[in-house]
Amino acid sequence: WLDGALARRWNQTSALGALLDPIADKVLVLGLFLAFIQLRLIPAWMVLIILSRELIITGVRLFAASRSVVLSAAREGKHKTISQMLTIVVILIVLFLREWAAPAGLEPAVEAFLGRLILGCMWITVILTVISGAGFFWRHRSVLLDAVGRPG
Repeated sequence: WLDGALARRWNQTSALGALLDPIADKVLVLGLFLAFIQLRLIPAWMVLIILSRELIITGVRLFAASRSVVLSAAREGKHKTISQMLTIVVILIVLFLREWAAPAGLEPAVEAFLGRLILGCMWITVILTVISGAGFFWRHRSVLLDAVGRPG
């Protein structure tokens, strides 16, 4: 959000920046989720759903753009992105708390609560990911069918 706001404020926007900015955001978010899998903080299947949605919709948007069709974002996609960012912040706070409590560690009840908190955040993120993906395809169904039917 900040880089886009600054680019608009200083009149430093470009077509390339508009294309690369959301891709860079996705790489950052997905990279963090993959690191969290490696740390055994979140289930891989949840990240696979998020990754699949992001890759499919980005691919469809690029395909549509190659045919001069712009597929806009919607409110549910923004909610999905906010949930991803909040989930990442929650996980980073949990990692900080664990590091802060080392070497003795956190109480088992606190540790269990934090694990459930992370999983709950991930469930919300996955549900919003699926809803926003379905909404994207439903909202753009006629455009997508038309784009597929036109010869390139």
